[in-house]
Amino acid sequence: MIRRPLLAALTLLLAAVAPPAVADAGSLEDCRGIADNGARLACYDALNPSAVRAAIPTTPFSAPPPDDTSPTATLRSSSALPTLLGHAWELDDDERGHILRIRPYKPVYVLPLFHTTRANHAPTSPAAGHSADRTELNDSEAKLQISLKTKLYEDLFGSNGDLWFGFTQTSRWQVYNPGDSRPFRETNYEPEAMLVWRSDLPVIGDWRWRYTALGINHQSNGRSLPLSRSWNRVVASFAFEKQDWTLTLRPWWRIPEKAERDDNPDIADYLGRGDLQIVRRWGQHQLSLLLRHSLRVGNDSHGAVQMDYAFPIAGELRGHLQWFSGYGESMIDYNHRANYFGVGVSLIEWY
Repeated sequence: MIRRPLLAALTLLLAAVAPPAVADAGSLEDCRGIADNGARLACYDALNPSAVRAAIPTTPFSAPPPDDTSPTATLRSSSALPTLLGHAWELDDDERGHILRIRPYKPVYVLPLFHTTRANHAPTSPAAGHSADRTELNDSEAKLQISLKTKLYEDLFGSNGDLWFGFTQTSRWQVYNPGDSRPFRETNYEPEAMLVWRSDLPVIGDWRWRYTALGINHQSNGRSLPLSRSWNRVVASFAFEKQDWTLTLRPWWRIPEKAERDDNPDIADYLGRGDLQIVRRWGQHQLSLLLRHSLRVGNDSHGAVQMDYAFPIAGELRGHLQWFSGYGESMIDYNHRANYFGVGVSLIEWY
């Protein structure tokens, strides 16, 4: 057992060998900018001498007292265990400080077989000049998705508020259609900017509210008339976490466009006004469920459900299964209802 005099000696020794950066620290902001974990912890303690004991590394014979409220103890408790959302969005203290680092966003996958029960041979829209016939269309194709994000700025408002930029591209390739020269039937582009406020608030049971975000989202297929489809949205996000579960609620508001420039005036009644995503991870397996709805009744009540399951194959390579049912699997099909089944592999999943 370590006696109190020896414990005090260890404390003094740690203070004596602390890196020079600690001595120069004068505020919480200074401490936050120190890259070395040990130096950063010691810097926090230097601001509050009564909390020096918390700087001693936790071992079987030494631990912070239960009522320890020092900055070091708070920092340690918030980053002791990695969390899914904490790592994905750099919410925890030991994840901070990475600007313009490319990070995964949504899953990155290739589905060599993506089959639909009802191909859209005549995409249409209420907007004038936005209807066309596409008779040469195969029910089976390939689907590809890439998605990345990066943090542009950190702590815009004091010690909170991170600005992120994300980009997602999803393509449907008529690879089994040699009669039409195997074209890319539809590619959707989705750039977005998001302002993310970090939090760690208890909600119900073990669920915690990890962040709130507000962003601007553009989605289009980059086509000319009569196949052009696009819209812009203001999207709010509320993200919650419980161990290996995450839940993200996203309501949005479509930014109005002038009638002569609107490719799809009724798109919100099909692609919806909000969605709910639930992700469950166990080991290298991940299951995600996406629910989307127009939040209207009667003839304007439309929605969709998508389920993805990823399982390990080798290393980071996973098998990926996808099922979609409802409206709007792609922009050109925003008002077209069908079922889709996909089989392939993924290189990156949600977490």
